[in-house]
Amino acid sequence: MSGRFGILARHVSELRAWSLPFGALALALASASCAGGPQPPQPGTPAFFWASAREAYHAGDFTRTDEQLQQILASDNEFVARARAWDILISAGLAQGHAEMADAFEAGARLSRANPAPFRKQVSAERSYANSAAIQFAEEVRKFLAGDKNPSVALTFAFPAGSSAQPVALGKISSGMLVQDSERELLQTAMLQRGVLQAVCKALDSDDNPAKAAEKLKTGEVLAPRDAFLWAAARMLEQQSQLFTPSKLDQPNRFNLLSEQALEALKGVPETKDSKALAEKIRKALDKLKKKGA
Repeated sequence: MSGRFGILARHVSELRAWSLPFGALALALASASCAGGPQPPQPGTPAFFWASAREAYHAGDFTRTDEQLQQILASDNEFVARARAWDILISAGLAQGHAEMADAFEAGARLSRANPAPFRKQVSAERSYANSAAIQFAEEVRKFLAGDKNPSVALTFAFPAGSSAQPVALGKISSGMLVQDSERELLQTAMLQRGVLQAVCKALDSDDNPAKAAEKLKTGEVLAPRDAFLWAAARMLEQQSQLFTPSKLDQPNRFNLLSEQALEALKGVPETKDSKALAEKIRKALDKLKKKGA
């Protein structure tokens, strides 16, 4: 018996000795396979910020999307052209969402005569956010006009999260009803999503038809005609110039900046009845402000 056990022990020992280099080889092959696979983008690189922007966008966090796109636009890299077109629409949407929030709180302050202070505080905060986003929007349009002459604009993203419908909570605030902080934060997210959705629809010549815009973007990439993209930018610049009128932020220099940038954008748009009417409206507003300041 002891002889049999001895023979068996030797076989087991030999099998273990043989399996050790085999296991080491398998581990080495597995490691080599992993090393040869695609590596994730390194933090701090344009590719990393592009991936982060896409992740935030799919999550419906457009403020963070904008932050990541701005990191890309801070240097010259392969993502700049796509990031600029994308950020033009994101910043336009953020500006619009914050501006509409401010208008709702301003209306609420007028109706809440007993306690207007909380409403006015939010008006100030929302218009500050809208101010920053609107100026960024105008600056990105300026850079786009100066550098991108392609007849089409690549929109390399999916249809944005959110709804084009006005949130119920916005009506509550406009009517003078204060809402809880949690509800206000949800409302702000919904309004920013709505603003971005509307900007994207405009760029795709689908202002009143989100379903049509969603169909165009179902592949996550579409080439928008340059003139349609600039027509959308011009209209949004004119719309957001109203943020700087005397009844709101009262910043004539910034009103001029957005208005003049809208006129520059219109130079890239075929002249139509609508484009001529918008240009005339902008020029009249600029002349009125100039006469007032004289």
